Amino acid sequence: MKTSSDPRHLKRIKLVQSLYASSYQTQISNLNQELMDNLELIDAAIQKAAPEWPLKNINRIDLAVLRVGTYELLHTDTPPKVIIDEAVEIAKTYGAENSSSFVNGVLGTILATIK
Repeated sequence: MKTSSDPRHLKRIKLVQSLYASSYQTQISNLNQELMDNLELIDAAIQKAAPEWPLKNINRIDLAVLRVGTYELLHTDTPPKVIIDEAVEIAKTYGAENSSSFVNGVLGTILATIK
């Protein structure tokens, strides 16, 4: 059972926080380099899944959560249910009132396109 102290959960939170912080900085530090190397592909998948929301209009924390979730869906063997559940939980904690629903919908759409 997942807990708030699960190391994988804490790792995802740190990655989301770093990615969020990097959106305010020009120099990126302590980020997963592979995620950053695939950012163009990740952003394209997000944009395709939410065409009515240009990336520049998505809340920065939501975008960071979506980028981490999308990266994991496309580049890891973690079960999709776990990835989406984690992203939704992080969005509930750090995002706005509707962030979790938005993140769930976008990642669900991305998952449907890669299956």
